[in-house]
Amino acid sequence: MFAATILTLFPEMFPGPLGLSLAGDALARGLWSLDARDIREHGLGRHRAVDDTPAGGGPGMVMRADVLAASLDAALAPDDPRPRLIMSPRGAPFTQRLAREWAAGPGLVVVCPRFEGVDERVIEARGLIEASIGDYVLSGGEIAALAVLDACVRLIPGVMGKTESGDQESFEAGLLEYPHYTRPREWEGRAIPDPLLSGDHGRIEKWRREEALRITRERRPDLA
Repeated sequence: MFAATILTLFPEMFPGPLGLSLAGDALARGLWSLDARDIREHGLGRHRAVDDTPAGGGPGMVMRADVLAASLDAALAPDDPRPRLIMSPRGAPFTQRLAREWAAGPGLVVVCPRFEGVDERVIEARGLIEASIGDYVLSGGEIAALAVLDACVRLIPGVMGKTESGDQESFEAGLLEYPHYTRPREWEGRAIPDPLLSGDHGRIEKWRREEALRITRERRPDLA
């Protein structure tokens, strides 16, 4: 079973949207599990401090290596085989290929940093993999973690009604997805393209392939 362990200062943010729709139904059916751990339980002193000023000066605060390591060590067995992620805008891009790879594995451990980031030493010492969901900065790693988990969980067998629904989506064949249409046949002067109404499966597949290529060239030439 795919098991997700989240380390965060805001465990109440989970499961959040993952408790609804397909992911929530799969969670209720036991197709995957979610354990949100509060990093502050391992904070220091009366106020459970988890951060300190950056070495060398500068703005903001940095999450302490000792606190985060203690939280990781308490949550995980030494032989836990799951990838250990830390969400970070400087991380390697999260892709559909990784989503499929991780969805087929035992699950994920995801650290959600706050403040200016975390002490580099805990990333090195605990083998954390920095992962990014895009070229922008969020207030913390929780929203990014939700996005990663959603992308993985929907690919777990039994979560989606039809497995082929995932096979034809954007990025699965190195292309963006073709356009979709449904009834009514004509709406505000716009008609469903003729090939989709032809009943000719070969013609339909050809149209979809051409449209996927066109959209990819226009919007993501780096993929084409």
